Order: sequence, then structure tokens, then C-alpha cells
Amino acid sequence: MVIPASVHCKLPPAAQLLVQGGDARIALDAEGKNKYGCPPVPDATLLALGSSTASCISGAGFAAADRLRNRLVQLAESEPDAVIYARELERMRREFIRLCGVSDMHGLEVVFSASGTDLHLIAAQLVSAEEPGPLLAIMVDAAETGSGVPAALSGHRCRRGAARGEASAVEVMQEEGAGEDSDSGNAIEVVTVAIRQADGMPRPPAEVDAEFEAWVNRAAPAGKRVLLVLTDVSKTGMIAPSPACARALQKKFPHVVEVLVDACQFRIAPSTLRSYLARDFMVALTGSKFVTGPPFSGALLIPEQAAQHLRKQPLPRALSAFSARADWPQNWPAAGLLDDVANFGLLLRWEAALEELRALRALPEAVVTNFLQEFARAISRRLADDPVFEPLPVSALERFPLHGAKNWDATQTIFPFLLMYPQADGSKLPLSREQTAQIYRLLQIDLSDRAETDMSPVLAALRCQLGQPVACGSRAGVPVNALRLCASARMVVEASAEGGRNVSAIIERALAALDKTALLILSVCNPNSKQK
Repeated sequence: MVIPASVHCKLPPAAQLLVQGGDARIALDAEGKNKYGCPPVPDATLLALGSSTASCISGAGFAAADRLRNRLVQLAESEPDAVIYARELERMRREFIRLCGVSDMHGLEVVFSASGTDLHLIAAQLVSAEEPGPLLAIMVDAAETGSGVPAALSGHRCRRGAARGEASAVEVMQEEGAGEDSDSGNAIEVVTVAIRQADGMPRPPAEVDAEFEAWVNRAAPAGKRVLLVLTDVSKTGMIAPSPACARALQKKFPHVVEVLVDACQFRIAPSTLRSYLARDFMVALTGSKFVTGPPFSGALLIPEQAAQHLRKQPLPRALSAFSARADWPQNWPAAGLLDDVANFGLLLRWEAALEELRALRALPEAVVTNFLQEFARAISRRLADDPVFEPLPVSALERFPLHGAKNWDATQTIFPFLLMYPQADGSKLPLSREQTAQIYRLLQIDLSDRAETDMSPVLAALRCQLGQPVACGSRAGVPVNALRLCASARMVVEASAEGGRNVSAIIERALAALDKTALLILSVCNPNSKQK
């Protein structure tokens, strides 16, 4: 959703701008937090371990956004908003490409948007408009990527409402019939492939690949084109289908299969990103997950070969409800049909994300790798050793044949786990989804005035945010959700400070969050608990 051009020099404060220019998920509730539990200002007392969902903006990120806001106020005294927005976004486009390590890739294009969900919609609409005929989009199940992604790919995103109350992009897309009777006249069908079994355990990667292959092998002879969505990394830390599978299908059906890499978690190293782009895969990234910028900052990277034919395609007029002309590269003629307006909220959110990314890229890759490996060992050991936790396995992060080198992104950074309650007979019962959600909320609260006596004052006061509960099948007939403890770019940077002397402190804080989780499990499942 785009902020209308205003009477220039009266921009709202940075905290207000940061929650504008997105959909209803960014709107603040009565407690001043968005859907992901994050306020638009730093919360220094909250331990951020939930970057698979979202993170609160850091002090450095907020300061960068506020500096940009102040500069915009000065510029707006003499120039129209749309002109300022286009120039600033072009600056960000160049810096973003440089920080991604791909500035030397000729012809690479970047489309900005408010969310990863919107990036899926944009990619599907571009591919659908390319040639007449139906399009089949194949993706992993929505529980592993986002509930709104299937609707976005089909052109019928869920009605979320809009942060400022105007008609949402989704409502306009539905009114104009995009996805069934869009500007291209092409229908978009979406199918999903499960990557975990009914009990939450991973399906064998070869089995998942085979299902993707089967869908493509049926679609091609039927005259359908295919948008294959490769998820790297999913909500619970998985890659599917394998890059080898996607590449093989692309080569087998070169005029049928387009590949979109859903890397919205941004848990990929620059060399991995480069390898995807070099194979003519589009890549969707966001600054709000691993990078820990504020929620709602997306970028679609389109490599030269794909850009050459996709830039010729018309854009549905409905995209103007959430996409401004400057969000698109200047050499895309179809973007001229979009409104020439400014989305300063998106601009500030990306500025905050870039501040985090600058700090990460300033570190040698070996430093990043060493911390993430040490963190992974400590968290994996803690989850495995406590009977109240059941870590969900994550398949090896294999990206063959992208490159031979082992990068930091081969290390697990999302740790999903179920909550279990030990029984007197030695068995364990899984906590229900409601109980898991209750513990997720309690973790974010200072419980000093109501904690159980066996929780130390320091632990009771600890406020920590894990990744939101995600559905992971059922156990013993009980539908279960997994919590997720995540490493992030911000943690890597903090750990590297003072010559790396902060590594132990960062890991100890994460382990303390698991200590509090374990005690809350026993408390919530105790019929006499004060937490009931």
C-alpha cells in the first residue's frame, strides 16, 4: 500500500512512518505492537531470538531511519515527494546490490515492495503475462513459507485490509479479477508440496523433489507454463525443492519453467545468491528476517536474461495499490503506468535494514561462520538434553550444484522444537497449540511479580521473543506447534564486538531463554500453577 503524496515538509516522526506503507499486519494494536509483536521503536530489554518471524528494530537501525527521515524533511522543502522518493530508492538499489555482493552482475534488476508476500504476487503476475496460456505455480506448503503466499501467487491475496484504511491491493486485485481474468487473460493455478510428514518430521528430500518433478512433468505436456518456487530457507529451516531439482527442470523445459527462489529469510551468503542469479533464477529477499530490519521490506532480484523478456510484459493496473513507479527499475516501460507517488515508510524500513546489513558485510565470512557454528552446537545440545524439548530435525542445507565452497549458510540458523510435558511413567505428552502459544506470550513478559518460586529473579525478569509458533503436524492425536529459536545477523555483529569476546555472552543469553521456556512448560502444565 502506497502513501499518497503529501504537502511536503510535514512528515510524521520516524516511529510513525515505519508503520506506514504496508498492509494491515504492520498496523499497531492497543499495546503499540504490530502483528508480530514488535513496536516501531527499539526495545532494548527484549532478547530478540525470533528472526524467522520478525525482530524489533535495533537502536542503530532506528537511528539510521530517523536520520533519513530528517533528510527527507529538508529535501521536501524544495522538491516533490515522488522525486525525492525515486532518487533515494535508486541510491538504496545500488547499495543493496553492492551489499549483496552482486554489483558486477550486468543487467541485474531490483523491484522493491513492502513484503515477501507481495514479491510472490509480482513474480507470478510477470511470468503469467509473458505468454498466453495457463500458469501453474508450485510451492512448498504454506505453513512453511506464509499463509498468504498461495493467494498471492494466484493473484487473489487474502483481504488483509490496509494500514491507513484505503482499499488494499488485494481487494483491488480481486475486483479487477487478476489471476483469473487479469490483463494477460491467464489463469494461475497454485499447488503445494508438503516438506514435513504428519508428525512434523522431514520428508526425504528425494521424495519432495520427485513430487515437484511429477507436477512439472504433468504440466508441460498439457501446455501449461510453470513458476517453480524454490524455498531457501523455510520457516523451520528447510530447503525445498533442491537447487539441483530446480535446475534440472529448468534445463529440461527451458521455455516452460521459470524459477523463483523464495529466500525471504535472507539466510544465504553472497556467493549463494550469485549462483542462483547466474542460473537465471529470480530471487525474493526481505530485510526483516535474518537481517533484522523492521517488518515489511522486500526486494525481488531479476537476473539479466529473465529481465530482458519480463520487462516487456504489461503490469496489472491493480499493482498500483501497493507498488509505486519508483519501486521498479527505470527501464521498465510498463512501470510508467503505476502512480508516481512516494512510500516513505518503505524507504525508512529499508534504510534500517541496510544499516544492519552494512554491519554484517563488514565482517570476514570466517567470523560469521565460526559464530554460527558455535551457536548451533550450543543450542542443538541444549534442546537435545532436556526432556521438555523435542527438537525437530532439519535436513542438511545442501545447495549442490550451486557452488563447491561451504559458506556460513550451510549452518543451521533456525532451531524448531516441540514442547513436551514429562509424565510419571517416563513418557512425554506434547503441549497443545494453545499451551504453546501461551508460553510464547509469557516468554515476552517480565514475570518477577508472579513467577513460580523455582524460577530465579533474573530468569523471571528475562523477556525474550522466539519465532512465532508454526504448525508442525500432530503427536498422539494432538495438533502441535513448534517454537523457533533463531540466530540473526544482529547477533553475529554483537558477538564479534570487542574482538569476539561477546560470543559466550550471546550464547548464554539464548540458553537462558531456553531455561525460562523449560520452567514455563512445567508451570503451565501444572494444574496448580500461578500461570494458569
